[in-house]
Amino acid sequence: MRWVELPGEEPARVYVHGLGASSPAYFTEVAVHPLLAGRRSLLVDLLGHGLSDRPTDFDYTLESHADALARALESAGVTGAEVIAHSMGGSVAVVLAARHPRLVSRLVLVDANLDPITPVPGAGGSSGIAAYGEEEFLAGGWEEVRDRVGPGWWSTMRLTGREALHRSATHLVRGTVPTMRELLLELEIPRTYLLPEADGPLPGGEALTRAGVSVVPVPECGHNIMLDNPQDFVRLAAAALTSPRGRTA
Repeated sequence: MRWVELPGEEPARVYVHGLGASSPAYFTEVAVHPLLAGRRSLLVDLLGHGLSDRPTDFDYTLESHADALARALESAGVTGAEVIAHSMGGSVAVVLAARHPRLVSRLVLVDANLDPITPVPGAGGSSGIAAYGEEEFLAGGWEEVRDRVGPGWWSTMRLTGREALHRSATHLVRGTVPTMRELLLELEIPRTYLLPEADGPLPGGEALTRAGVSVVPVPECGHNIMLDNPQDFVRLAAAALTSPRGRTA
C-alpha cells in the first residue's frame, strides 16, 4: 500500500477514499486548507486502488481492506489517528476502528456506506458493479461501467485493478456482520457523519445521534462532498476534529 504524506504535528490524520477512487485526487485540496493543515497527514490508497498495488489473489473484503490499512499505518508508526474517510473508505474506517481500536482516535465519515444494499444491473456505483459476476465483469462488464460512470470518476477508477474493483464493490454491498452501522453505534470514540443536505434526513440518523454520532448535513454538494463544496467541508470537518465529542455547529 502507498500513500502521499504531508508533514506536520501528531497525532496523524489519515484520509481514506471510496470505491474506484484515490485519496490524493479526492482529498489533497482540503488536507492543505488552513483549517486542516499542520497535522501529519497520510492520504492512503487502499489495495487495488490508485498508487497502491493491485494483487489479484486478495479478496478485497471490508475486513481485509481494514486489516491491510492497519498494517500500513503500523508500518508508518501511526497510532490514535484521526480518520477522515469517504464512501466505501468510511465503511473500511469503521471496520478498522472496531478491529484495531488503538489506531483510531476519531472518525469523520463522509457519506459512508453503513448498510448492505441490493445489486441492481445498470445502476451506478457499487450496486451496478456488484450485479456482474466476476468473470462477466472482467470479460467486458467493466467497459459498460466505464461508460456509465463518466470521465470524472473514471479518471481514478481506471487506475483500480479490475478484480479489485469488482470484489470491493461486491463485498461493500454485502456489508459486514455485524453491519457497519452496528459497529459504528458501538464505537466509543468521537464520530461525525457528513452527508449531502439535499439527500434529506439520514436513514437511521436518530439512532446514530442517540449513540453519540454527530450527523451533519452539508449544503450545496453531492456524494463527493470534499470536491463539490470544499469550503463547507473543511469548516465542518475541522469543527468535528476539534470538538470534544465530534460535535459540529
